[in-house]
Amino acid sequence: MKNFIFISPNFPDSYWKFCEQLKNNGMRVLGIGDCPYDDLKPELRWNLHEYYKVDSLENYDEVFRAVAFFSFKYGKIDWLESNNEYWLQRDARLRTDFNITSGFMNNDVKRIKLKSAMKEYYAKAGIPTARYYVIENCEDALAFANRVGYPVVVKPDNGVGASGTFRLHNDDELRHFIATKDDVSYIMEECVYGHVETYDAIIGAQGQPLFESGNVTLLSLMDVVNDGGNSLYYIVKELNPKIKDAGRRTVEAFGVRSRMIHLEYFVLERDMPGLGKVGDVVGLEVNMRPAGGYTPDMYNFAYETDVYKIWADMIAFDCKTLPSDRPSHYCAFCGRRDGKPFVMNHDDIMNKYGWCMMMWGRIPDALANCMANQMYVANFDTLEEVHSFYRALLETR
Repeated sequence: MKNFIFISPNFPDSYWKFCEQLKNNGMRVLGIGDCPYDDLKPELRWNLHEYYKVDSLENYDEVFRAVAFFSFKYGKIDWLESNNEYWLQRDARLRTDFNITSGFMNNDVKRIKLKSAMKEYYAKAGIPTARYYVIENCEDALAFANRVGYPVVVKPDNGVGASGTFRLHNDDELRHFIATKDDVSYIMEECVYGHVETYDAIIGAQGQPLFESGNVTLLSLMDVVNDGGNSLYYIVKELNPKIKDAGRRTVEAFGVRSRMIHLEYFVLERDMPGLGKVGDVVGLEVNMRPAGGYTPDMYNFAYETDVYKIWADMIAFDCKTLPSDRPSHYCAFCGRRDGKPFVMNHDDIMNKYGWCMMMWGRIPDALANCMANQMYVANFDTLEEVHSFYRALLETR
């Protein structure tokens, strides 16, 4: 029996479904987390062979001891994953220390976590990216900004989501940012005029796609976070062919194997010298884990499939056992921010859209910064219906 260690299997709370499908495939699923065992969802407890509680997942020594305990008790650890951006670096360190070769190791971290290092691999894939400067001093930062033109975007070189990401419009704002920023490395990029589309996939051991999907983001995540805005995105029925091509080339360039991934691209909405024409694809960043929040469930709704099973089949058998010719829908996510005077209340929404509503409820506080507070997820057959849904739910008095 193969041993799979799942780090923090309780977050997001739907991740018990990964554990369920691993167990169904005959794997021994071992959990490590800081949540008390009795507070875990029953569905998660039922699918864990054993759970090791640590006081803090931030404490590497504690987590190391937990992995060592499982290794001593059950033998060789075959897989170790969190499927969580926050722990990717920690996962790689644990794999390296315990020689678990089924995922990224320490020497892989730079290219999958540092936004500046990703540029080289996008270039290998033949995909353009925004010009950039890793901020070292104010003088050079001002020179770069004036060379590419304002606005510029600044963000942590090793960041999660849109946390710490800002759009700066002039020299004074840039000087203020550098004078007041925290003590981490920041990257500054020219502003790219386009919307974000993603290539989301489950990739097998030979780099082959076992499942491919993607979403279109209608509101900038940076603005959602910084302005306390609503959140809108939808799962596409069919991938934009340019996104599919860019995604597959990126997978090859980064050497992705045996992972569920979420790769982000700009699709240009105006011609930009050096980057491309309207409709061309520009690399944004790679995320070597599933798309955040409830997006895996949205794949299931859109494609009438089970990505948790496809992922677990990839882990256990390196193949896909579900049929791929299922009907599809657009699956729309609308996150509404508390405190806004929306015209429609919950009952109004359910009365009008209950027939196509797939999921609704409160968004956990840990995700609310970038996803808002109350979510509604619905399936539609046309983009016109998707946009009508968004207009109705976000109309304010």
